[in-house]
Amino acid sequence: MAEARRGGGEPSDPRGVLRKGRAFLDLFWDIAKAERDVRLAATENLLRHLKDGGEEEELQYALRRLVEGLGATREAARPGFSLALAQVLKAFEEIPLCRVLEQIKEKHNLEKVKKKLVRNAAFGNFFGVMALFQSGRLIKDQKALLESMQLLQQLAHHQTHLRDLPSKTLVDILLEVPETVFEEVLFGILQDDLTSAFTSPENLHLLLVGMQKFPGVLKPKKLKKLFGSPTIVNEENIPRLVELLESAAKSEKKDKKLPSVGLDLLQVSLKEGAFELFWNEAVENGLFKEKSGPVSYMCFRLLGSALPLLSLDQLRMVLKGRVMQHYGEHVVTTQLPDRFKFAPEMEAYVDKFLTSCDDPERQLAVMIGFSTLTNQGYPVVPSIWRVVRHLQPEALQKYIDWLKDMFLNPDLDCCLDFSTNRQKQNQEYKNIEQHKTARLRKWIIHRLMSIVESPVKKEESLVMDISRFCFFHAFFETKKKTSQIPETNALISDSLDEAAHSLAASYFFGFLQTLNTMSVLGDTAEAAALREKHIHGVTADGKLWIFHLVEYANELLSSEKYVKAVKPFTDEQREAWERTLEAAKNLQKKKSKSDSAKLFAFQQLLLLMAIHLFKNPSETMELLSDLLNCTERAFSKEPKKKKTENEEPEWVEVIVEILLSLLAQPSLLIRRISNSVFGRICPNLTKKGLQLILDVLDPYQDQDEESAVVVVDESEKKTKSAEDTDGDESEDSSEDGDTEEENDSEDEKNEEVDEDFRSQLINVLQGGNALGEDDSDEELDDEAMMALDKNISALFAEQQKRIQAKKDEKERIRKEKILRRDYKIKVLDLVEVFLSKQPENPLVFDIIEPLLHVIEQCMNSDSDKQEIDFLQKTAHIFTNSLCRAKQYCKKVDALQDDLHDFVERLMKKACKHTDSSVALYYFSASLYLLKVLKGNVSDKPPAPPVPLSKKQTNTIPQACQLLSTGCLDVERVTRIYQQALTQFLSKRNSALTSSMFLDLFTRFPILCKPLIDILVKSVTAGARQHQQAQACLLLLKVLPLRELKLSTTEEEWEELIRESISQVTESLKGADKLRVKAEKEKVARCLELLNFLLKTVTQQKLHVELMELDKVLVALNQQESIGKSARLDSLYWNVMRWLNHTKPKKEKTANKPVQEAEPLKRKKKGFLPETKKRKNRKKAVRENGGAPVASGDGESAAPDEQPLGTEQKDGCLPGSKKHKKQNRGVRENGVAVEGSGNGAVNGEDAVAAKKRKKKRNRKRKGDAGNEAEQIPAAKKAKGDVNQESQQKQGNAKKKRKEKRSAMLQE
Repeated sequence: MAEARRGGGEPSDPRGVLRKGRAFLDLFWDIAKAERDVRLAATENLLRHLKDGGEEEELQYALRRLVEGLGATREAARPGFSLALAQVLKAFEEIPLCRVLEQIKEKHNLEKVKKKLVRNAAFGNFFGVMALFQSGRLIKDQKALLESMQLLQQLAHHQTHLRDLPSKTLVDILLEVPETVFEEVLFGILQDDLTSAFTSPENLHLLLVGMQKFPGVLKPKKLKKLFGSPTIVNEENIPRLVELLESAAKSEKKDKKLPSVGLDLLQVSLKEGAFELFWNEAVENGLFKEKSGPVSYMCFRLLGSALPLLSLDQLRMVLKGRVMQHYGEHVVTTQLPDRFKFAPEMEAYVDKFLTSCDDPERQLAVMIGFSTLTNQGYPVVPSIWRVVRHLQPEALQKYIDWLKDMFLNPDLDCCLDFSTNRQKQNQEYKNIEQHKTARLRKWIIHRLMSIVESPVKKEESLVMDISRFCFFHAFFETKKKTSQIPETNALISDSLDEAAHSLAASYFFGFLQTLNTMSVLGDTAEAAALREKHIHGVTADGKLWIFHLVEYANELLSSEKYVKAVKPFTDEQREAWERTLEAAKNLQKKKSKSDSAKLFAFQQLLLLMAIHLFKNPSETMELLSDLLNCTERAFSKEPKKKKTENEEPEWVEVIVEILLSLLAQPSLLIRRISNSVFGRICPNLTKKGLQLILDVLDPYQDQDEESAVVVVDESEKKTKSAEDTDGDESEDSSEDGDTEEENDSEDEKNEEVDEDFRSQLINVLQGGNALGEDDSDEELDDEAMMALDKNISALFAEQQKRIQAKKDEKERIRKEKILRRDYKIKVLDLVEVFLSKQPENPLVFDIIEPLLHVIEQCMNSDSDKQEIDFLQKTAHIFTNSLCRAKQYCKKVDALQDDLHDFVERLMKKACKHTDSSVALYYFSASLYLLKVLKGNVSDKPPAPPVPLSKKQTNTIPQACQLLSTGCLDVERVTRIYQQALTQFLSKRNSALTSSMFLDLFTRFPILCKPLIDILVKSVTAGARQHQQAQACLLLLKVLPLRELKLSTTEEEWEELIRESISQVTESLKGADKLRVKAEKEKVARCLELLNFLLKTVTQQKLHVELMELDKVLVALNQQESIGKSARLDSLYWNVMRWLNHTKPKKEKTANKPVQEAEPLKRKKKGFLPETKKRKNRKKAVRENGGAPVASGDGESAAPDEQPLGTEQKDGCLPGSKKHKKQNRGVRENGVAVEGSGNGAVNGEDAVAAKKRKKKRNRKRKGDAGNEAEQIPAAKKAKGDVNQESQQKQGNAKKKRKEKRSAMLQE
């Protein structure tokens, strides 16, 4: 700092710049910090300071500090100082750049610096040039520019430290330099680098940049003079270019980016018209000879970067070359998670190209090029490739037409197909061409459907075209061309087999789900209005997408001359189809605002069943006939008749049964449409219809649900993934299957021995005389042995069949259980829909108990993942959709008695439960019913209002509203919750918790007054200390409620406070030594409650007697447990403050004797403190008021108590017999004397004495290793004397030796 101050010239102020202010100097520390925001803020403040009022000395000092900081050791400091220096030079243009550059060279001289500091000096020079360049003035100052370029050339030799930073900076400066400056100033100093362009990638990059930036200077003639060739990319230079590109690729390995020299070389080859030569010879035939990762990734990046630069023919050439094939192999072989994947980076390149390209033909060429890169017929790019969203409408339409043409006439010759080494070794398919065609068609059909899902801008005509194409080739075949059906105009070269049709059909039903959830397309006003209403699955004219497909299907069915169905309809199925279509059209014609939801629901369901006739006609027929009959009844104009016992069920009940049957099928489309339909018919739901749903969830009727569960065949499970539906069901079943297989071996071990099999085996052996029961020694002949073996093998084969049959039966039961549980999870969706759509329906009350039964049963069942999901979903619906619903039934006057009985029933079950988690749900259900009853207005005459004082009525006008009861029978409900609260506070093991009653008091304060007496009495009458503490807690939460104060008179309030204080006083009287945690918790709760009560008495000036409480609290403070707990001590003195007691301050001097005596505890055994010495024993006893006790040898014993700070734990050395005998304790006249020298107090607790004894033993063990520190003072003094005498003797010996040697020398 002093050197910097002296180096800035003679300052006008003799005190110097450094003494002016600390803030200015701190800016340079902030510039060097690692935080980027701090560095930027410090740079701005420095500029502001220098501009606003900075003196010349400060500017010179700032320049010196910034130049010094360029070579800082910390990496974050160097760019910070460089940026600050650049900004200062930019702000003060009068500062000459050459002088600053000289300061940089002088301060960071590479020749004079020490070897250890070469790195810092190199970075100092580099960041100095960067600062000059970033200031924007370097290009204008030719002298500084020339010196800076020469300095960068010198720094290029320090590659170990700077790598390629100097060369990159040279290139950046060249990009900013005008052509005249380059020709006149820089060309001369850069000529050597340009001449040696083919020696390093950095020099080649410099040449390429110069050629593109200054074509008028670096002409072909000048290039030929430089290195003998007018062009860069030619056959002669290809080998050297390949070597340089390989070197550049390996240098950029860690950065994972394309080397700049590669991109510039690509651009120069295009400019020179030699791109084909460069790509074929340098890239494909040159770089791919060395199959290394960095080189391959550089080629992939070259491909991606070249897309925007190439013409149409060049794009087609590149996309069919070896680089593309090698990229495809990379994508296929790097599927493992730990492998580096280049596919996301390539997708980014293609995405960028499609975004910037306006030529539809080039866009189409790129899409077709990547779509024809196939691995055994299956394209490498995913079928849901998102880059399609950037296609122009013309390119998108052409791409769709190309996909459809490839589906109909697969051209494998135009594909760039490859096979991996493993695929070549494992040729499983005999007809490989057919296998490739099937894989290609599978990808194309899904690619077409994913285009509809993508956010690309599309019209309804395009979506309808794809939908018709997929539907046609899923269920129909062409017989003859016709102009009426465009799909018949293109004949298929290789007809689709049954597997292809089924695959297309499965994909189509997944596509229907996309159409059902798609928003309205188009720019018309009608489409915009429908989008604002959030209507999905319809076209701009309001018709369902599925309705258009049904009309198209009907057109195909009526054109039997031109097309034929893959699975033709029977007469009965055709009749059902026509009836369904007619019913759907009739519903479409009806326009009724009141029944619009019902019309939409029936239409959607009818069309869904009609489409499913093509997939499962036999299963759909029965449901479809019921649905048609139900539709006729639902929209018939006949008056309703009175119900009879044999009358058919209501139409809504039939719809519910149909929906329950549909939910058993593994289809996400059916599941969502079922929920949508049920949500629209909810207002018409009857109690029987709801009971059909609840019966499915009933855990006690599982055997009745087996008829509703459809077990899916394995073949159908394989196609579920293609439909993109119901993945969760298959996952759960697979997980459960794994666990079941693991348990099979254990079940076999635990199986009991089959007695029937044992008896049969014994009979077979006895029949063959193989048990050896006969006394004869004759052995069985060969025929008998063969017959015996045959019988035994047959017996074991039958037994094995029986065992396998048992296993199959177990597996069947397990699968049915999984399917049944999945089915229940789907049915729960209907319950959730009903609760969200119809929260004010009285049928909601019928859902409470079934959901509680499900929760209770799941709590006691297995804890596998599927069961946990089922429980969590049920609990979520019960809690959020039911109990916490903001809307509820408003008309319960006729259900008052039933609801009160329901509350009582729920509370009884909650009290009987042993599981608190289950009891919580029952308690929450009762609170929901209380909310419903309280929120309704009764038709009966209201009960007399609670008497309120005039003051309360005047100050709080809304008091009557707060205390209104609605339809709630307060007396009856009070009795119910009184029993529950009494049980909670009197029963030792109750499932109820304090949080339940706290929720009750908070949400229904009207019940506080009737129940508060129980809380007050339970402060002392609780079953255990825990219950007493809970009573105090609840009382503390209830008393501050404003509604409680409103519902009581002033006399009642004062009496309540007085009684509460009395009960707490009685509870504190029984607090003894607070050894148990529950007792401490009770005292803490009592003190918290007392704090509120005394605060209320003081603030409201109530007349309450507190003398007895004062005595109890003072006595409580005498116990040591209060002071040991910081929480209890704080609560205690908070209470005592209201009784005019202050906490005594701790005397600091009281601790001094203890601190002074601490060193005595570390003294070695055998050293006696002053009170233990013989001459002071009598004196210590007299001072403590005790009498000495005679020991066995007639000497006086140690006193009972020692003065504060003189306690000695170890009185003798370990193993010393002498001290053991002297200190052996003798008990006389009730006074105990311990042999270790520590006198025990009369009446001392034996447990405390035992603890101290253990502590002494531990102390002895610890002190044994510290003998050097614990040597007695007397022994130390003695050792010092001996040491001094030994030193004197040694000195005398030395003198005698010296004299003797001197005499010998003489």
